[in-house]
Amino acid sequence: MLLIGFAVTGERTVTRVVPGPPPAVVGPLVADGFRSERTFPLVAEPVRLRIPALRVDSGLQPLGLRRDGTIAVPDRVEVAGWYRFGPRPGQPGPAVILGHVDSKTGPGIFARLSGLRAGALVGVERADGSSVTFRITGLSRVPKVEFPTDLVYAPTLDPTLRLVTCGGSFDAARGSYRDNVIAFADLA
Repeated sequence: MLLIGFAVTGERTVTRVVPGPPPAVVGPLVADGFRSERTFPLVAEPVRLRIPALRVDSGLQPLGLRRDGTIAVPDRVEVAGWYRFGPRPGQPGPAVILGHVDSKTGPGIFARLSGLRAGALVGVERADGSSVTFRITGLSRVPKVEFPTDLVYAPTLDPTLRLVTCGGSFDAARGSYRDNVIAFADLA
């Protein structure tokens, strides 16, 4: 599937999708007699996220799409979620992890994401006991109406990680934040 629009709006995430194969291909593709073998190592699904600089230690909920085509968000504010139709952390491409900034009852797992600094380490543990470490390269706060879909979801040759949450000022009338905070990371 090709994502062509995305915004996390409080408890709701808006995404437009065009049907197609998911970007994390894990086997051969066969179309019109052409066969393409997977050229990257298959890695196990991510199960835990650790960001020592923020004291984040969270299990990872696999996230898919809602019936309306929007990306699901984690069920609980204290747990991060991995977008399972994208690359797994450590595979070529941008693995995307979403988390809430807060809720009516208190801070969410990514409450302090906007304070993360370049150079901070992010660890992802996998179901098979292996792990991968990323280093934050930058942080961006963007209006939800200007979400940089290509920067977050476009294919990359190397394994990358994107952490996404809400941020900026809160729009009480809409019940959501006006911006998104995005942390970009490369393999450490």
